[in-house]
Amino acid sequence: MRKRLLVASLMAAVVLIGAGVSISQGVQQSGTLVVSGYSGQAPVIQAGGRSYVDIASLAQLTNGSLSFNGHQVTLTLPGSGSGKTKGHHTKQAAAPPQGFSKGFLKAGIEAMADIREWRIALDHAVRYGFPPGEGDWTAPYRGAAATGISLASAAASTDDDQQAFQLLNNVFNTMQQLTNQMLQKRKNLTYIAPDALQNDPLDQKILACARALQAMAASNQFQDNASCH
Repeated sequence: MRKRLLVASLMAAVVLIGAGVSISQGVQQSGTLVVSGYSGQAPVIQAGGRSYVDIASLAQLTNGSLSFNGHQVTLTLPGSGSGKTKGHHTKQAAAPPQGFSKGFLKAGIEAMADIREWRIALDHAVRYGFPPGEGDWTAPYRGAAATGISLASAAASTDDDQQAFQLLNNVFNTMQQLTNQMLQKRKNLTYIAPDALQNDPLDQKILACARALQAMAASNQFQDNASCH
């Protein structure tokens, strides 16, 4: 950047000369110009209290090229079209982090623990009888799991986090669907066998996805699984 600013300043000075600034009096060589990153030097002259560099010498020094369009002179430096100059390279963008972030991994495990507690409570009710009353006794379990899901969503930062969260959220929704199904049967006084969950496709889907998510957490890498969809 400093080199470009220096060249720009010198170009402005040369353009002033081309525009008709008279420097015929008091012209004398006062030194040489060296540009950092380039070998060689160009003579500097003094005129009217200012320092000037010959534009052709400047182009030769920087291995650049000159083009003319009327009163406009353009100096093109090597590599200027590709966003880099001699001796300086544009830094490559850092690769996005891979695997699960620690924050998401912790939040995801806790959310799955909340869903597991929810399922255990529902399984217990199916096996040994639902609590008395018509209220939704599963609300505290669902609320705890919903909070866990929200925390996992907030903690998701990597691509693997985002993809795994979608599966985690799918488990939550499937668990809600299974719960609604059982509560509706209870409300309709439909017979519910003690082993109803073990034979229910939704429950099997929840268990299979939970195992898949557990394997992902162990490997610290997202792997899609059909049971979670």
